[in-house]
Amino acid sequence: MRQRFADAEALPPLTAVKLLDQVRERVRYLHYSIRTEEAYVYWVRGFIRFHGTRHPRDMGIAEIEKYLSHLATERLVAASTHKQALSALIFLYEKVLCVDMPWLGDIGRPKSQRKIPVVLSHDEVSAVLGALEPKYQLVGQLLYGTGMRLLEGLRVRVKDIDFGHHAIVVRDGKGGKDRTVMLPTRLVVPLRLHLERVRLLWERDRAAGRPGVWMPGALESKYPRQGQTWAWQWVFPTDEPCICPRTGVERRHHVIDKTFQRAFKRALALSKVSKPATPHTLRHSFATHLLQAHYDIRTVQELLGHADVSTTMIYTHVLKVGGGGVRSPLDALA
Repeated sequence: MRQRFADAEALPPLTAVKLLDQVRERVRYLHYSIRTEEAYVYWVRGFIRFHGTRHPRDMGIAEIEKYLSHLATERLVAASTHKQALSALIFLYEKVLCVDMPWLGDIGRPKSQRKIPVVLSHDEVSAVLGALEPKYQLVGQLLYGTGMRLLEGLRVRVKDIDFGHHAIVVRDGKGGKDRTVMLPTRLVVPLRLHLERVRLLWERDRAAGRPGVWMPGALESKYPRQGQTWAWQWVFPTDEPCICPRTGVERRHHVIDKTFQRAFKRALALSKVSKPATPHTLRHSFATHLLQAHYDIRTVQELLGHADVSTTMIYTHVLKVGGGGVRSPLDALA
């Protein structure tokens, strides 16, 4: 804990005045994702409001534990959500307020119970993908065909697709890691046709003098014109430009994840699949179907981008239920 406090002291002084703005400033300095920023701001704001807008400097372990207890017993949040809220508060005290509180590391974290993921059969995947609106069908097919997470698929850029090697490079995946996944053969032609339509959109943006797409890290300042090049364009751009949440610049963004989630929910209802599936279910189905086809689990682990094979092993439990596991004694009755 002393080492963590020493690290906090090494951070540069904050320039923002308001506390939530200070949280945002520190998150961005440490290169955390926009989703982490939104989550941390949400939990810090909730913590402050729960205690009558008192400043966190005037509160301590008793107030933190009371808030976490409220989340667990009254709001009935999941263990993962409970952990996220605690992480946000630890970040607030250690990285933003730079307060030496050794007891922060002693606060108990709930144990997450690993659950068997929802997996669709081949017929169910086909039905759901077929029910998707035409503008989102290619996104769904790519998610199932490659095992990418939703945001990984939506953030694919033109330069990341290698038609020659039938591969897609997933940039800055979970944990900031890159990996390569296969490009399904049946998507080569649809993707080429799709990119022709996207190129027309890109040409209109250039003719209108619109700013280029968002660039990661310092690339935007180092190569200010790269965001306007064809190679860096989103494969799945929005129909209309929108405001960048961090820069305030109006530019072309990729399809918003919530937009696709709503489209997937509509498709699920139309297909009459009764399972509680989400877009992430396509990733679960991808992994399970590869294992059913007798692909090596290490290969599946690499394609999914799992750091530990134990995470991939959860899909072997799916295979033991119904699909190819033990034969029920009921089936042996006359």
